[in-house]
Amino acid sequence: RQLTNVDFAVADVHALDFEDDTFCVVHAHQVLQHVGDPVRALREMKRVTRPGGFIAVRDSDYAAMTWYPASDGLDDWLDLYRRVARANGGEPDAGRRLKSWALRAGLTDITASSGTWTYSTAEEREWWSGLWADRTVASAYAQRATEGGHATAERLRAVSDAWRDWGKRDDGWFCVLHGEILCRKEV
Repeated sequence: RQLTNVDFAVADVHALDFEDDTFCVVHAHQVLQHVGDPVRALREMKRVTRPGGFIAVRDSDYAAMTWYPASDGLDDWLDLYRRVARANGGEPDAGRRLKSWALRAGLTDITASSGTWTYSTAEEREWWSGLWADRTVASAYAQRATEGGHATAERLRAVSDAWRDWGKRDDGWFCVLHGEILCRKEV
């Protein structure tokens, strides 16, 4: 598509290179869980939003993820991912914290809600399990896990295998809970 009314830019959410009150909508999807100071990021998002404009944010909450059937390997994955994310300066359980962070950032007109992703069909399970099986052994996350002393390569392979095993289960079901906030900047 040739979009002429949209510009994309890579920027530091803690120090956006835009004038105050620039945008009608500022949106961050699965971002705040990865940044070192999400309150500062929200303050910066508020700064570049026009009065009456909206800040929309959605982030996963890893501790609230649930699946069937039970799997020691996926339990290990969740524990490992949360430790690596925090060691990297993030907060993997960001979803539940969004409203609190928004209040601390000075936002007052906040609608908090939640949403989910569910993976249950054969195609969904294949994609989700394959994504995590691969990411667990061949990604920056895998490198941080081993270099940070959180896991051995052998442990990562076992977790990857657990993902592939789960993905093959006809009764496999996985749910990701997301926290969501829609904030209107005061006029």
